[in-house]
Amino acid sequence: MYLECTCSDITVGKWEKLMEGAKRTNKRLLHGLIRKELPELYEALCLSLHNPYTYFQTKTHYILVHSAIEYFINKEEDSHV
Repeated sequence: MYLECTCSDITVGKWEKLMEGAKRTNKRLLHGLIRKELPELYEALCLSLHNPYTYFQTKTHYILVHSAIEYFINKEEDSHV
C-alpha cells in the first residue's frame, strides 16, 4: 500500500479515472489500515482526531478525504476494508 497522489497533483481526467466506480468505505477500518501500513501519513493527517469527510474505495485504490483533498492510496493487493 502506498500514497500514489492527491487530487491537487493530477489532472481532472486522471481524477475521473481514479474515482471511477468509487463506493463508500468504512472509515474506522481504513484508519486502522493506514495506521499500520502508512504511519507517517496517519500522523501527518492527525487521523486520530475526528474527520467529517466520507472515504471511498475502488478496485485499485482507497480514497481518503481530508481537508477537502482526496488522497489516492494504491491498494497494491486485495484487502478486507
